[in-house]
Amino acid sequence: MADLNALSLPELFGALCGDLGPLVRAMHLEDLGPESVDLTSLATVDEGARLEAVIAAREGGVVCGLAAAPAVLEVFAPGARFDAAARDGDRVEAGRVLARLSGPARELLAAERSLLNLLGRLSGVATRTAAFVGAMGGGARARLYDTRKTTPGLRGPEKYAVRCGGGFCHRVGLHDAVLIKDNHLAGLTPRQVGERVREAALRARAIREAGRLVRFVEVEVDSLGQLEAVLCVEAGLVDLVLLDNMPPATLREAVCRRDAAGSRIELEASGGVTLESIREIALTGVERISTGSITHHAVWLDVGMDAG
Repeated sequence: MADLNALSLPELFGALCGDLGPLVRAMHLEDLGPESVDLTSLATVDEGARLEAVIAAREGGVVCGLAAAPAVLEVFAPGARFDAAARDGDRVEAGRVLARLSGPARELLAAERSLLNLLGRLSGVATRTAAFVGAMGGGARARLYDTRKTTPGLRGPEKYAVRCGGGFCHRVGLHDAVLIKDNHLAGLTPRQVGERVREAALRARAIREAGRLVRFVEVEVDSLGQLEAVLCVEAGLVDLVLLDNMPPATLREAVCRRDAAGSRIELEASGGVTLESIREIALTGVERISTGSITHHAVWLDVGMDAG
């Protein structure tokens, strides 16, 4: 599989969200029930009536989720037409028309809430990601990465939304990369950490050579002593080290020690990353910053659908 972060947004959508059928069918069941009925439309809208509507942003932000709209309409409103008036990743102002729809009124009204829920959620993630990227400012080499702290069932779409906001994709899940965390190393001395990491990295290499995808091998450390132990592991076995909850001064020292060792391992800062702190973290010299906040603290972007 190609490097996800080298893909264009349309390619990334295909890689992460290629089959939205199960998600959309679950949304359909959730809203229309097992008998697939919208009682309000049955009571108020004549069969055969048609509707034209627009979806618009009611506040400014970064739009995301338009690429998913056809999959939603395929299940909810197969007779509808959808014409995007913006693209995922666009920064829009309040009032901007994002799409125009036309088709059977009952179908479009049944689709409205689920479609807006998805657009609002994903646009919220993209907008928050863009705020963090903006707060990093210029002059730093660090990139912002997502985590697995995503809404159940929305892992792929939310990671796509992070890219729409200017961030980058970490691992997709437990299945595509190795991240040795504190719970894997609990109770070990720094020396034992080095031994355990070396053993695990060799196993990961064997797994990769057997044909299974392993995007990278990463180790989480919470002290400079653990970092030193990982830096002593022979070159090429470990790709990344995650520096957990370290203050900027310690992050700078970690970068110095990595550089002094002549290691090509990239360093990732994580834990306690906020809009107020990310600039200072980015200037420490780490290559990567990851935060679950861009997904689990994202506030939905207000979008609406109006007839006419």
